[in-house]
Amino acid sequence: MKDIFCRIIDGEIPCAKVYEDDDVLAILDISQTTKGHTLVIPKAHCSDFLSAPKETIDKVFAVAQRIGQAQISMLGAKGVNILSNVGSEAGQSVPHFHVHVIPRYGKDSGFQVTMKEQDISSVDLPRLACVIKEGIKE
Repeated sequence: MKDIFCRIIDGEIPCAKVYEDDDVLAILDISQTTKGHTLVIPKAHCSDFLSAPKETIDKVFAVAQRIGQAQISMLGAKGVNILSNVGSEAGQSVPHFHVHVIPRYGKDSGFQVTMKEQDISSVDLPRLACVIKEGIKE
């Protein structure tokens, strides 16, 4: 069964297109977190950012950059959040790689990314860095 983004790309479900080329589609999110919240989606299906080919990532993020620039110049946004969730635990609700470009009009504009400080006094940061380095693929 095709996911909702594949169905939108195939023209089965209507959308408000912001941008389209041979490889990428950008649409307004139907759940506008802030005015102009846009999703940038590769037309070739891949399940998430971590499994997407580098060429696809490059194309999607190049479009996301252009969308963010337009949100600032045309909508009066003061900044943008550009993010991609990977896995349901991280908030990914559609199993198709996509990037959110969320314009920010002020610090209290309805969307917040917050990080809680944690006590890491018992964490061996150099060892943790080594573990992550070991998993990085060339």
